Amino acid sequence: MKPFFLPLALAATLAFTGLAPQSVVAQVYPTKPVRLIVPYAPGGATDIISRAAAIEMSKTLGQPVTVDNRPGAGGNLGSEMAARSAPDGYTIVMSASSLHGITPFLYSKLTYDPNKDLVPVIVLAQFSNVLVVNPGVKADSVKELIALAKAQPGKLMYASSGSGSTIHMSGEMFRHMLGLDITHVPYKGSGPAVTDLMGGQVHMMFDNIPSSISHIRSGKLRALATTGAKRAVSLPDLPTMAEAGVPGYESGAWFGLAAPAGTPKEIIARLNAEGQKATRSPEFIKRMSDLGYEIVGGTPDQMAAMIKDEIQRWGPIVKASGAKVD
Repeated sequence: MKPFFLPLALAATLAFTGLAPQSVVAQVYPTKPVRLIVPYAPGGATDIISRAAAIEMSKTLGQPVTVDNRPGAGGNLGSEMAARSAPDGYTIVMSASSLHGITPFLYSKLTYDPNKDLVPVIVLAQFSNVLVVNPGVKADSVKELIALAKAQPGKLMYASSGSGSTIHMSGEMFRHMLGLDITHVPYKGSGPAVTDLMGGQVHMMFDNIPSSISHIRSGKLRALATTGAKRAVSLPDLPTMAEAGVPGYESGAWFGLAAPAGTPKEIIARLNAEGQKATRSPEFIKRMSDLGYEIVGGTPDQMAAMIKDEIQRWGPIVKASGAKVD
């Protein structure tokens, strides 16, 4: 990335007035396109909200926000790339609750710390997951699926968008709580996982609602339950996992913007303001609501508090599951 040079006249003014160059850089930001790294494959829930947010922020930021998909390693490849980028506001990442609350406990050899090397900007939206099966699976309810898994130990395979995602750990929670012998099959994003699920290569998945809802409505996937504390607004006829016979089961996900540590606070504030505008855009709200997202918004401090909650929620579950990725 090219260094930022202040014009001579502006530099002279700074020298005379004693203003900090960082403050002036923040005032003129942005002067070029902003790259939004999406650490998952195209077609999944993270990608969907990233592209919708990029469109809205491009309208008001004064520069294009370009989406750059960098899937791999359960979201760590793209997230670390963002964390290692220059802290100047020109590279940001669409982070997920799993990267903050699950990844640090699941991966034993991380070369970055998502909770130290990235700083929060804004949480844009959240949602529950949904338990979906291939229509060929002989289970029309959660109880029937549990019975099938117990009758055929080691036979059922559950897909995820990658090791360490809430999709993965939702499956691990299900397996651990019920003592089931089911096999995890990780993919590089929800998109390819759902494709194989519809094709019958895998049997089930605790997918994010946005990436499965159109396939549920078309009948290409059979939905059995949602994973939140209450029924999902977008799928009101589906029971929650607790209602379906698994008391105490609850999981979900949120997505928000994060920036490399060291990014000037003024730039973080500007990005937060643009994110807030996106969450208030009628087009963004309709697009997200139709797909099952619930709009959040808020400040960087509120996102930091949500990250803390995720760590407290998922840490014990990951440890109890025994899941590890080296």
